[in-house]
Amino acid sequence: MASSFTKQITACPEHIDELGHVNNAVWVQWMEQVSVEHWRQDADPAHVDAYIWVVTRHEVDYRGNVTQGDVVTARTWIPEPPRGARFDRLIEFTGPDGKVKVSAKSTWAIIDKATGRILRVPAEVAANFID
Repeated sequence: MASSFTKQITACPEHIDELGHVNNAVWVQWMEQVSVEHWRQDADPAHVDAYIWVVTRHEVDYRGNVTQGDVVTARTWIPEPPRGARFDRLIEFTGPDGKVKVSAKSTWAIIDKATGRILRVPAEVAANFID
């Protein structure tokens, strides 16, 4: 069964830019944080030990602002099976008003930790994340 991962994040003073809202670079850091936590939660521990993921592309849509003290709910999921070494991960950050503030699609590639080389995503690795 496909898995999704949800986490709440509070916008702290260090996340806020001179315009008074969460900085764009912070959203990208949160995207990586949530994605890695999803991987570590749902992957087989042997796979976590054997593989690491790298981002090859981000597409981010900023739809609204989040200010200091606001709590956003991040949700990530993988909508389709991998293509070779890569898969797309979707993520949405919903603000306290229930509206999506940031949505993104990130493409990730798998690397074998032992060799440092990109490889096709093994079916058993993908199984915990897709239908």
